[in-house]
Amino acid sequence: MTAPRLIRLRDEDNVAIVLADIAPGETLDGGVTSAEAIPRGHKIALAPISKGDAIRKLGQTIGMASAHIVPGAHVHVHNIDASESPQAVATGSSAFPETPGRQVFSGYRRADGRVGTRNCIGVVATVNCSATVVREIVARSRAALPGDSRVDAIVPITHATGCGMASGGTGIRLLQRTLRGFIEHPNFAGVIVVGLGCEGNDLASLLEGIPTGGDERVRALSIQQTGGTRATIEEGCRQVAELAELANSAEREDVPVSALTLGLQCGGSDAFSAVTANPALGYAADLLVKAGGTVILAETPEIHGAEGLLLHRATSGDVADALKARIAWWQDYVARNDASLNNNPSPGNMAGGISTIYEKSLGAVAKGGTSPLEGVFDYGQRIDRHGFVFMDSPGYDPCSVTGEIASGATLVCFTTGRGSVFGAKPVPSVKLATNSAMAQHMMDDIDFDCGRILGGELDLAEAGRRIYDLLLDVASGTESASERNGLGDFEFVPWQIGAVL
Repeated sequence: MTAPRLIRLRDEDNVAIVLADIAPGETLDGGVTSAEAIPRGHKIALAPISKGDAIRKLGQTIGMASAHIVPGAHVHVHNIDASESPQAVATGSSAFPETPGRQVFSGYRRADGRVGTRNCIGVVATVNCSATVVREIVARSRAALPGDSRVDAIVPITHATGCGMASGGTGIRLLQRTLRGFIEHPNFAGVIVVGLGCEGNDLASLLEGIPTGGDERVRALSIQQTGGTRATIEEGCRQVAELAELANSAEREDVPVSALTLGLQCGGSDAFSAVTANPALGYAADLLVKAGGTVILAETPEIHGAEGLLLHRATSGDVADALKARIAWWQDYVARNDASLNNNPSPGNMAGGISTIYEKSLGAVAKGGTSPLEGVFDYGQRIDRHGFVFMDSPGYDPCSVTGEIASGATLVCFTTGRGSVFGAKPVPSVKLATNSAMAQHMMDDIDFDCGRILGGELDLAEAGRRIYDLLLDVASGTESASERNGLGDFEFVPWQIGAVL
């Protein structure tokens, strides 16, 4: 049989996705003839579309035709108007997949009862002024770490802020919530927090209520009080060695999947994201929820236009109202900054065949599966319940993942169609490719090839089951591609809001 050359995702769609570069005049599935060259992954018109009519993909409106479109024409940014805001309409109810066979993974149970997937030491900067000292402590401590140590990684947590902001303002509150989420994260067996000594984000307020010093898992150092950079680096290295001994006593044990929190992310998306990797990850996410775990969907600007699919799944009016409030905040926020939520997608997304934010959002929501929406959380806010939840964040990948980790994610799964090299220390990042060509081209960075769905080798359910098993393997200690490559030192990117003074 001849392999299909296009995919029509729903019967009501008036466009399809081409699976290979198409030349003008080619006759494709269903008898449609290409009117012009169309790149792989882009959309082709299946019928005449009049100016002003809806362009439909995945059974939803992704924009309006800005000109008359003939059958076989390339449908993309040049003839789609996305100035209006179509809303995705839910067409079905939430449905759970089968009960997963695996109900446990092997993790590190911490003193507070939470469970980590890695056994790391963190060295955290309160302010950019202490970032260089932090990195020097980490570099020297890594070099001194014995080969038989059980420490998975010594992780620098540095950033470009921490001062020059109002002491009681939104910016510093958000930064402190994010940093505290990392300091208290179960993937850290121990943490040293390093400040300069005169910054707005001072050690005392940041660590209020967290036991520090002595035999505690959290230590604090002030460069000014310790005697300068050299003295602080030496003391920091000494304390990292002490914490490494503490970490060496930790052992993995079988724990229920309910102890696992998964952060979902997509970046460098293409037209196949909504067809392969995102819905396959959604199936795996549903399996994780069915097993009692927690799944976090984020990137608020990238659900724009598709939020109706999440509102339909809200377990209460309060949950629905909380999500509506975050969308309203973003609409006001971008307006005040002379921007628009319609400014997405990125150039790479468009090169991959995505034309509008509404089209991108439909794919982004798919990775959240079909489970009921149990809660809506602020950026970096500790997740306090099991099930599928939403965390408010920008769509910028490192910033969004930083918030998910601060909220408690102990594992991240990242779908990509254009290619991503994202790491997320101290949390393993599992990357799913939407298409096999990219998966092969960047095989050292990809953990699972969802492009096999396009070739018929896997269906969505089987891909989802395999992803679920892969996630539990990685949570239990199997290295992800980014960990094998040593990536993840520079992806701590806290969301900066508020005046810099």
